[in-house]
Amino acid sequence: MIGELHWGLPVVGYLFLAGVGAGALTTSASLYLRGGSEVRGLHVDAARYGAFLAPLPVIVGCGRLIFELGSFHAGNPFRFLNLYKVINLSPMSIGTWLLTAFIGFSIVYAYMFVRSAPGLTNERRYAYRTVLSWVAVPLGISVAVYTGILLGAMPARPFWNSPILALLFLVSSVSTGVALILLARALLAGKIDAKTDRQYHESGYLLTTSDVLLIGFELMAIFLFIMYAHLTIGSVKEAMSVILFGGVLAAQFWIGVVVIGLLLPALVELYYVIPRLLYQRPFTTPRSVEIAVPIAVLVGGFMLRYVVVIAGQITGPIGI
Repeated sequence: MIGELHWGLPVVGYLFLAGVGAGALTTSASLYLRGGSEVRGLHVDAARYGAFLAPLPVIVGCGRLIFELGSFHAGNPFRFLNLYKVINLSPMSIGTWLLTAFIGFSIVYAYMFVRSAPGLTNERRYAYRTVLSWVAVPLGISVAVYTGILLGAMPARPFWNSPILALLFLVSSVSTGVALILLARALLAGKIDAKTDRQYHESGYLLTTSDVLLIGFELMAIFLFIMYAHLTIGSVKEAMSVILFGGVLAAQFWIGVVVIGLLLPALVELYYVIPRLLYQRPFTTPRSVEIAVPIAVLVGGFMLRYVVVIAGQITGPIGI
């Protein structure tokens, strides 16, 4: 049951980047609401990294998708604007408006984190941050879920036709968003002095523990994704065989997604989290670990989209 590949790396990249951006926005807003107010000030800097990063992956990913639509090859670089002419409940129409709203909103949200932003007093900026953060969380979750619904809305592709796929992409998106913020902090924070030490490590502890929990949820979602197919007779069960042991995508899935992207990062993060969690010891991690672990999570997130996109194509289509 081998099908022709129509979607390649541009679509994989779009799904990955849109998920990362959505996860970064959700994480940034959650950090700010959790403890980033100017009174406590624990997570403002971490939230700022997420705010600045969130629009960039989505803009790049949408740009890749526009190229994939063939507008430039057809001699009409603005053909993608036709997507705005139709408003209905199709995943493509909903996604077009949702992503457009996300990009515009995330840019405004990021502006609220610009220090001494022109045209805003500190009081107004603090108030706007809080209001926008409450909107950012559901908006980011919506975009993350959409990347899974876009594929799951194709019942003729048995590998994608699972109610678990949207949940899997949601958890993976938030996890990779956390990883992106952790990586940015490690690369851009510079030297940590006594004044910023507590804030940096408290935010790092919150992000790291959150990532461990998200990885746990993602492993559970993968288990449910596989079990749903295993308990379904016919083509869905057969399609799932491509990622199981002996399948054509088994190595990419089990090594790239499960081992590199989930298990190894979780074990390393637990090694540094458990002493703080159980014995209240100070939470610190070497800069090399702060860089390596998020990269592994991001690689795993990309490989998950790659495996899902390719597997859905080589195992279909089928009759409905």
